Amino acid sequence: MKRMFWAILCAVILLLGWFFATNSRAATETAPYQVVETDGRFELRDYEALHLAEADMNPDAGRSSSMNGGFRQLFRYITGENETGEKIAMTTPVLVRNEGRATSMSFVMPKAGVERGLPAPKLGVKLQTLPAMRVAVVRFSGISNGQMEKDQVATLRAWAEKRGLKLLRNPLLAYYDPPWTPGFLRRNEVLWPVQVTNTQITPQ
Repeated sequence: MKRMFWAILCAVILLLGWFFATNSRAATETAPYQVVETDGRFELRDYEALHLAEADMNPDAGRSSSMNGGFRQLFRYITGENETGEKIAMTTPVLVRNEGRATSMSFVMPKAGVERGLPAPKLGVKLQTLPAMRVAVVRFSGISNGQMEKDQVATLRAWAEKRGLKLLRNPLLAYYDPPWTPGFLRRNEVLWPVQVTNTQITPQ
């Protein structure tokens, strides 16, 4: 009887996790892209220019503290801690960039906010534009951590090199789900800009 109870409880929890994760994604604007090619869990995508609110992260604070610190600064910006007190809709994905010792987190700004003009941020947040790009992508689930991300970056590098793609700059880590989403339902990705040749479609 106890086994049956726990089995039913686990099933209910998993079902609720799936329900909230699915509805959260459906209700949240996602940075638009065009799929150029799909190969299992790998893709080539074209992105338009992305308008970002970006906050620096402190690598000396430890991974969790650094992630939370960057997220809090950006969340305060979109919830009204800006020069006009304007609230800005949350979008996906949340992006993390590692450039040596410099690490930053970014929120993609919604299209409507960009069109009407984004409010100037206060201290700690800056507005940036990521140019249009073609990226190699690998998708993975789970509660992301440093080692998992390193493994996925290595996996994507091997796939790209096998296909003769020239990787540019450093990869972006992309997260799509709120923290209460069960690990196996989470959508995480590595996005790695690649060189576009004359025989390929140039991102618009």
